[in-house]
Amino acid sequence: MHSFSGIWIPLVTPFRQGRVDHEALRRLVRHYVAARVSGLAVCGSTGEACAMEPEEQTEVLDTVLDACGGLPVVMGLAGSHPGQVLKRLAGLGARPLAGLLAPAPYYVRPSQEGLARHFLALADASPWPLIVYDIPYRTGVAIETATLTRLAAHPRIRAVKDCGGSLDKTLALVERGFDVLAGEDLQMFSTLCLGGSGAIAASAHVRPDLFVAMHEAVARQHLARARQLFQALVPVIRLLFEQPNPGPVKAMLVRQGLIGPELRDPLTPADAALTRRLFAAVDALDRNFPRG
Repeated sequence: MHSFSGIWIPLVTPFRQGRVDHEALRRLVRHYVAARVSGLAVCGSTGEACAMEPEEQTEVLDTVLDACGGLPVVMGLAGSHPGQVLKRLAGLGARPLAGLLAPAPYYVRPSQEGLARHFLALADASPWPLIVYDIPYRTGVAIETATLTRLAAHPRIRAVKDCGGSLDKTLALVERGFDVLAGEDLQMFSTLCLGGSGAIAASAHVRPDLFVAMHEAVARQHLARARQLFQALVPVIRLLFEQPNPGPVKAMLVRQGLIGPELRDPLTPADAALTRRLFAAVDALDRNFPRG
């Protein structure tokens, strides 16, 4: 089974004149392959999947798989209607995925038993490993440690994207042998130091080389260097989440000439004041850590 570790990019979806910009998407994928990230997560919240039709999501996935040169790719699989989610899973066919990234059903706020049934049904139906996405502030329900421990007994559930905000839960998941991927970017360094395996981090769209270097430094127990890198990244991370993601991330990618500025409603671009502050923070980061 695939081991989920390192820095993963939850890839934005570029749009042009209302359609997915596949040329820009290929450019993005090549950029992150060159940055030596560990993998890509496609059609998650950062990828604006909720604003895309299922057919568009499949087209995005196929473009990424074609351009990634064998880099592991995880597909987002979200929804509140179990039958529709399972139908979507079946429609992915035999594509060479590293796994699926699945949150709890949003809005309905199921019980812990309902959550367990949901994820076990997905794992039973999936030929790929499942990353359980614990993000209560988006779904309205937290996946409790006992429920995650129960899910870990399934052979295809071995990883968690941890946005739960609970130190006790993070520690318990690490101790139980999960691949714990930080999903809260400001908690990334602490999660890695506690034994987490990596991160799926929207902020790593910006200066991915420094995020990769930080992860490698922790893995080698070079904690002073890892701390230095993380502390330098913190001002940029804070600004990238000051307004709804992925607006600020896309502003930086526009500046780099990688994509165009479009987002899909109801998401909106970062405003001019934040964009100026973000550019200044990244410029300061570049002066202290010149791009290779």
